[in-house]
Amino acid sequence: MRNLLLIIFCFLYTFGSVAQELNCTVTVNSDQLSQGDLPVFKTLERSLNDFVNKTSWSNRKFTDSERINAQMFITITKYESNRFEGNIQIQSSRPVFNTSYETPILNYKDNSFFFQYIEFQPLIFNENVFDSNLVAVIAFYANMILGMDGDSFALEGGSENLRIAQNIAIQGQGTNFKGWGDSSEDRSRFELIDNMLSNRYREYRVAMYNYHRKGLDILGDNNSTGKQVVMGTMKLFETIRKNDPNSMLTQTFFDAKAEEIVNIFSDGPKVDIVKLKETLNTIAPQFRSSWNKIKF
Repeated sequence: MRNLLLIIFCFLYTFGSVAQELNCTVTVNSDQLSQGDLPVFKTLERSLNDFVNKTSWSNRKFTDSERINAQMFITITKYESNRFEGNIQIQSSRPVFNTSYETPILNYKDNSFFFQYIEFQPLIFNENVFDSNLVAVIAFYANMILGMDGDSFALEGGSENLRIAQNIAIQGQGTNFKGWGDSSEDRSRFELIDNMLSNRYREYRVAMYNYHRKGLDILGDNNSTGKQVVMGTMKLFETIRKNDPNSMLTQTFFDAKAEEIVNIFSDGPKVDIVKLKETLNTIAPQFRSSWNKIKF
């Protein structure tokens, strides 16, 4: 009897410890509006937090400690009746092995966020139905967060969620909502996910895996080897640059990583920073002022 009770207890403990994938804080900022103190904005914020954190976005099981830390910052710039316009910035991170440090994975701002929302309406995601641009955009970025996180732990490990994001983007292109990628749009959601899954940019997903799993994750145990791997990862972006000098993926990577790269190479075992800075200035010249900070 005692053994049976122990088994039941362990089962209930294990079952109760399983959580959804995301630990995401959604913030809705309406300060730019004259009517920014309306209750609808707080209701929207609460609904989005519940939607993001209580939806199962994959078949993977996460414990509370494994949930992916993320933030979504929504700034509303125009509001009329039930129509909202603004932008959304998405950030996510994941822990580095044997450290207390969390490395940024995604830091992306989407300036084309248009949606309709009636206070207290339920937010429900159906992968096969596009009936709310609000739900679609949030679901797209939730899957992007999971997909990119998966890629940082295993080579192309985030494919399942990236495919879902791609399907959402394809559906979005058939609507009248901006941001999904018609011919007049630059840096659209469809372009982002299409590039990520394209063989033309395969080096990007290899770089995500090598940089994090083979580089950062061993820095705590072997700083010198970890630095060499991170340096080698930059060569993959040289290949991407040859195919596309203005690659959206390269911009996305260094938007998240520029400050971190400076910190990695500013102390510890010495490496050839002259060669490193030449490479960085070639593949990400927009961050030249950051690369100039790399010194011993």
